Amino acid sequence: MQILPAIDIKDGQAVRLFKGDFNQQTVVNPDVLGQARIFADAGMEYIHVVDLDGALEGRATNRDLIAALKVATGLKVEVGGGIRTLEQIQDYLNVGIDRVIIGSMAVKAPDLVQEALETFGPDKIVVGIDAKDGFVATEGWLETSTVDYISLAKAMEARGVQLFVYTDVDRDGTLTGPNFAHYERLVAELTTARVIASGGIAELSDLERLAEIGVAGTIVGKAYYNGNISLDQLKEVEQSC
Repeated sequence: MQILPAIDIKDGQAVRLFKGDFNQQTVVNPDVLGQARIFADAGMEYIHVVDLDGALEGRATNRDLIAALKVATGLKVEVGGGIRTLEQIQDYLNVGIDRVIIGSMAVKAPDLVQEALETFGPDKIVVGIDAKDGFVATEGWLETSTVDYISLAKAMEARGVQLFVYTDVDRDGTLTGPNFAHYERLVAELTTARVIASGGIAELSDLERLAEIGVAGTIVGKAYYNGNISLDQLKEVEQSC
């Protein structure tokens, strides 16, 4: 199972939110590049980066900082937040970003996902599904749609999506444990696509259970920043699960 440490960027700093609430924000490192280097020095291979400003503004607000992060560390990077056009995706790929996450537009403009898959290939395109009470949240989690997470995942898989990042917003940043039932259902319902888990990780046993469920990867944010799980432990889990 792949482990992806998270860097969420707001106002040029690495932050963590509580349940996606921008009013409950904690700066975990004012130096985004420095934080990325910590992950690289620890031997992590892949990181998950979210442009929170971009998610709110609908554009790649922190594009230059994210591009610099890629160059400075050589880490593999997946990026989400504010992805609205094929041009944005192309630009991120041009600067070396490895995977681009389409979130809100998977609900609002599913044809964009289709075009992105056809243009860039399924190994470059990830669909991010963020849900509140099982219904998909959009626009930086400020809006909730009437589409449930399973229906969206199956519809996107039918279009050729091979990788999802699934987040239960109400677990994100809470250290209360992932929504295991949702991951079990996603893994069971999807035929070929894989799932990366995100949100609620609190301890090593959470990672071990997710690996048993069969997710392809897990994003770890607050559990690392709070000191619940060390980078050495994350590497051990990645190598053993």
